[in-house]
Amino acid sequence: MTTKRQSMTKNAAMLALFAFACTLLVVIVNYFTEPRIEQQVKAQLIRSTNEVLSEELADSEYQQRCLIVNEPQFLGSDKDQTIRLIELNQVTAAYVYQSIAPDGYSGQIRLLVGLNADSTISGVRVVQHNETPGLGDKVETRKSDWIYQFNGQGLIDEKDSRWAVKKDGGQFDAFTGATITPRAVVKAVKNVLIYHATNQQSINDNATDC
Repeated sequence: MTTKRQSMTKNAAMLALFAFACTLLVVIVNYFTEPRIEQQVKAQLIRSTNEVLSEELADSEYQQRCLIVNEPQFLGSDKDQTIRLIELNQVTAAYVYQSIAPDGYSGQIRLLVGLNADSTISGVRVVQHNETPGLGDKVETRKSDWIYQFNGQGLIDEKDSRWAVKKDGGQFDAFTGATITPRAVVKAVKNVLIYHATNQQSINDNATDC
């Protein structure tokens, strides 16, 4: 009986040691890969800037100023987000917001939201997500044209009922079998518009060279 108990104790110790080693390995891999992933996302954000601008502005030799803000209520994260001011001849022609939809079906959805000078939307792009292939990933332009629904849209006020998916009484299409993802993106884009309406002058005054 003693030998059997010693064997069980030994096996349990080995299993615990194996579990610890696996956990440690995951932590180490995450420690070294997370900064690289973050750098790749930032690079993608910069590359995607032209995609959310009007075609005319994207083809011009514009300048940029930037403002770093921390607005979890409106931009979806307690991490700093960047607002880019796109300028022609020292006049602001557009704004590009980094934003996050925190309530996607499979977690956060990172967005770029472009606004024209009149606060209408020039474009929206998803730059990172973990949504379900074949369902939620239709937010990508290579999978569907769903994201183009935002082009030219504006916001009347914070209670603008159009800013919801059709299932909730709004104007935006959802995906068959997947309402959570489009609902999250619509909400995130609306929050950008709300924030911009209140803070546009402050953004103009405080932005600096990128």
